[in-house]
Amino acid sequence: LFSKMLKTKSILAQKEDSDGLRISVMSRHTLEDGVTIDSRIKQNSYNIWDKELAPPAKLVGAYYRGELSFEDFYTKYQRHIRSDEMRSKVKFLAKEALTKDITLLCIEEKPEKCHRNILAKECQKYEPNLKVLIE
Repeated sequence: LFSKMLKTKSILAQKEDSDGLRISVMSRHTLEDGVTIDSRIKQNSYNIWDKELAPPAKLVGAYYRGELSFEDFYTKYQRHIRSDEMRSKVKFLAKEALTKDITLLCIEEKPEKCHRNILAKECQKYEPNLKVLIE
């Protein structure tokens, strides 16, 4: 049995065969104004766009406007993905990543302050044998 992986990377990063199923976990594919389509994000940049796994738009907005520290954003997003309505979706994603390579995509170029890490680590909590690569 081949070991599968859950990766994270920027949706702007080069597409690789090892990415497997590419899932955008962004609340929107627009520029900072929330309206203008981000032309850097092409339809073929991802296979699935799962807005439910994204942080709620109000949370993203508060963070980008500087109303929340990253630590507060982290805590609130983690609370969101641990909520009753989200838990089963995160568990399903974790289980799927054991059977196929999956890459979680977001706009941030560096992973340190991006919710894709939080989501990947949460998946690993449900599936401790899951290999996670954060890029």
